[in-house]
Amino acid sequence: MSRLNFSGGPGVLPQSVLQETQRAIALVPEAGLPLLGISHRSDWFAAVLAEAEANVRALLGLADDYHVLFLQGGATLQFSMIPMLLLRGRTQAAEYLHTGYWSGKAIPEAAREGKVKVLWSGADTGFKRLPGDDELPFAADAAYLHYVSNETVEGLQFHRILGRDDVPRVCDMSSDFLSAPCASDKFSLIYAHAQKNLGPAGVTIVVLRKSLLESVPENLHASLDYRNHVAAHSIYNTPPVFAIYVVLLVTRWLLRDIGGLARMAEINRTKAERLYGEIDASEGFYVGHADVADRSHMNVVFNLRTPQLEADFLRRALAAGFHGLPGHRSLGGVRASIYNALSIDAVDTLCEFMDEFRRTVQR
Repeated sequence: MSRLNFSGGPGVLPQSVLQETQRAIALVPEAGLPLLGISHRSDWFAAVLAEAEANVRALLGLADDYHVLFLQGGATLQFSMIPMLLLRGRTQAAEYLHTGYWSGKAIPEAAREGKVKVLWSGADTGFKRLPGDDELPFAADAAYLHYVSNETVEGLQFHRILGRDDVPRVCDMSSDFLSAPCASDKFSLIYAHAQKNLGPAGVTIVVLRKSLLESVPENLHASLDYRNHVAAHSIYNTPPVFAIYVVLLVTRWLLRDIGGLARMAEINRTKAERLYGEIDASEGFYVGHADVADRSHMNVVFNLRTPQLEADFLRRALAAGFHGLPGHRSLGGVRASIYNALSIDAVDTLCEFMDEFRRTVQR
């Protein structure tokens, strides 16, 4: 069997996108050059950016009062750029949720710029669940609310929108962006790096409500000021042409081949149900990390009964062609990332392997 990519990132890409990218690396007919040698100042790349933005807008149903930016620095740079814009020089506190590994990375960066209030933390319970609405005392005067929609490491996902409509919502959607329909008009800023559902590493999409730029703090570094990237149409400095081109191809695939985000959500739900079904039917042989209500449709995290069994499982899985199943270094265990481009058949193949491994051990 060919290798199946269940890695937490870079994630699997659609086969049609890989084939088109391979052709473009050799030659982009419209430009007369190989993809990796085309200038970011060319008319061809201007058209790539324009179509990629239009596709993101179409998939999200995005209104005209939002900017769409293609930036560098990963989601990690957004941990700093966001509080520089929304918190620097203000007396109000920003509200953050500490729901896992990546949300924990964002909090200290925000605290460099102003007051931060951690409304809820799952650290004491090992990040096995997400908070209920009754555990979140949102303030009407908060500078903004920040949360991570899907915690990649722990396999936790919010299946609802949080916060107050009168406080700016900021959401890190890096690992579930464009995996399902999104009420984009409920958010003031959405950001997502590419290497989960969108393409290779190197580009981060930022969806930014235009009104946020009406009161920008003074003396921001030029490359950390969203206004400069807006004015330059995401070419303030040399952009990652290759990564953005692949994002364009993925958005085409979502629109033309999949048929939009509602259909993508159905496929992702089916994959998650089948994999969690295998875990739940194992009578404790496989144990899911996240509470059932908060399980992620993107990252299925689980353990086996003993570390020795886990090591044997991972060794045999790799030999059988399953790539990327070891859990994150901070948590261990097993993690199967089932991003958009991973097929239902691939998930079924993993389920068959899990069932056979369990039966072999229990004989």
